[in-house]
Amino acid sequence: VQLQASGGGSVQAGGSRTLSCVVSGSSFSRYGMGWFRQAAGKEREIVAGIARSGDRTYYADSVKGRFTASRDNAKKTVTLQMNNLKPEDTAVYFCAADVRVIQSVGLRLNAASYDYWGPGTQVTVSS
Repeated sequence: VQLQASGGGSVQAGGSRTLSCVVSGSSFSRYGMGWFRQAAGKEREIVAGIARSGDRTYYADSVKGRFTASRDNAKKTVTLQMNNLKPEDTAVYFCAADVRVIQSVGLRLNAASYDYWGPGTQVTVSS
């Protein structure tokens, strides 16, 4: 399984960016997907997650109401729409796949549950 995220870049506070992650592998619809970020000097944290069928999502309190995660199982793609960006959103963003999550659980939030990670894409928000 390989993941490749794109869409990072620089934006002014209040602006928007859309991150996309394309996933290889034939069983994408069975993967829980997460978006994580790591700011300089800080630990990696989950930003958003979306369950296998897309029927459940999770958002960190810091991004709730501003970020939206979605997935297209036919295109094997997950997207993170980020609106009203703030300087504290500056970080390297990673998409990750949880290939072991079962249907009844659908979505897990801890980074250790995610088996495959993309290389990350930098998002920089200036004030």
